[in-house]
Amino acid sequence: MDMHTVVVGTSGTTAEDVVAVARHGARVELSPAAMDALAASRLIVDALAAKPEPVYGVSTGFGALASRHISTELRAQLQRNIVRSHAAGMGPRVEREVVRALMFLRLKTVASGHTGVRPEVAQTMADVLNAGITPVVHEYGSLGCSGDLAPLSHCALTLMGEGDAEGPDGTVRPAGELLAAHGIAPVELREKEGLALLNGTDGMLGMLVMALADLRNLYTSADITAALSLEALLGTDKVLAPELHAIRPHPGQGVSADNMLRVLAGSGLTGHHQDDAPRVQDAYSVRCAPQVNGAGRDTLDYAAVVAGRELASSVDNPVVLPDGRVESNGNFHGAPVAYVLDFLAIVAADLGSICERRTDRLLDKNRSHGLPPFLAHDAGVDSGLMIAQYTQAALVSEMKRLAVPASADSIPSSAMQEDHVSMGWSAARKLRTAVDNLARIVAVELYAATRAVEIRAAEGLTPAPASQAAVAALRAAGAEGPGPDRFLAPDLAAADTFVREGRLVAAVEPVTGPLA
Repeated sequence: MDMHTVVVGTSGTTAEDVVAVARHGARVELSPAAMDALAASRLIVDALAAKPEPVYGVSTGFGALASRHISTELRAQLQRNIVRSHAAGMGPRVEREVVRALMFLRLKTVASGHTGVRPEVAQTMADVLNAGITPVVHEYGSLGCSGDLAPLSHCALTLMGEGDAEGPDGTVRPAGELLAAHGIAPVELREKEGLALLNGTDGMLGMLVMALADLRNLYTSADITAALSLEALLGTDKVLAPELHAIRPHPGQGVSADNMLRVLAGSGLTGHHQDDAPRVQDAYSVRCAPQVNGAGRDTLDYAAVVAGRELASSVDNPVVLPDGRVESNGNFHGAPVAYVLDFLAIVAADLGSICERRTDRLLDKNRSHGLPPFLAHDAGVDSGLMIAQYTQAALVSEMKRLAVPASADSIPSSAMQEDHVSMGWSAARKLRTAVDNLARIVAVELYAATRAVEIRAAEGLTPAPASQAAVAALRAAGAEGPGPDRFLAPDLAAADTFVREGRLVAAVEPVTGPLA
């Protein structure tokens, strides 16, 4: 476990800190300023709770039941009940890293001092994270408004010592037992605290942040595989010239073209070995790779802007303002996050689609400019990579289904009080599947392109030094090169891991320099 410490203050957090806590087990500490802000906002809530006038979230019910004034002796029960009743998720368990991101981001908002939660509750949230205790959260239960209610409720239930959670050893046990084993006292919720622990966009935001980290790697990896395919197809690198991209100045397009050009530097294959049917132009999937990859990169940049704004936000309802007011609001609505989650699923599907088209071109003897059918060792006896492309095509078709927007849907709830919802959690869940599939799709292209490059090298042509580095690293990772048919799934799995872990980018950067 990474012992790096993330300090949570009053002004939000960063994407890097989310990934450090969610994926790498970084410790969490609350800053003195955050503890002071928590104490100050709690004084405001306590003062309002003592007044006879009802205040939403402090001395009333919630949602469609907000009109009922709750007497003092029932308020602690109200806070417990909202957590218990809202912990109504169903379906498979959500991944550990998603739950850790969910908890950390809720702590980020609590620490802002706008929620009215006591300092000791926030400290317990940090203690649970640091102990490696992960609440059991289920796939279904959030409509993305009022925030990720059911997922956050399962996390709050663990703070109360109820429900189930996973310990640091991976064993699921009653949460109360896990808290006791780590010397953590369950919290006893007071006015507003149950509501404050449930009402945010933290699940969808955490998944957005992690998807962005994964997609940055995959887009750079796809630039590399596109360059390898161009090289294997004896294409021309003239279309990557910076002056051509300068006259259509989309930032991502120029970045992708530069990445490809650097991978191809020194190649003896590009643009010099046309076959008997010379090409005036390469196919779109080869020639337009920077335009497609670049448009996706620009979409990632916009999504990162939205994520940054949300990471700096304090999302709760009602919120405690510095002047002492406690005001109802609609900031919990997940629309800004839901939209970009859907945008990313669309561009990921298109990136997967263009990768598959290049793979198919490498395998088709009528379009591969001299490569053997399906890159087979002895075509007819051997099938080569025929079915690897089938697998890739199936993944691409799935990606297209996952690109259908979730945020275009809405289904009313809470007796029509919550009559327009974002479906951001659903957008985030399908994006996680899309990102997983995209890694596999890029891996299949890499596997095909490196085999094709090796076949060209065996014919006496010299691949680019960066291409040679990619081939050598992939072979060392367990994905074998050209030869007779063999059990292919392990090779594809090795290529998938190689891409997913960023090792393709790491393999070529000593030759190319840092790629964007």
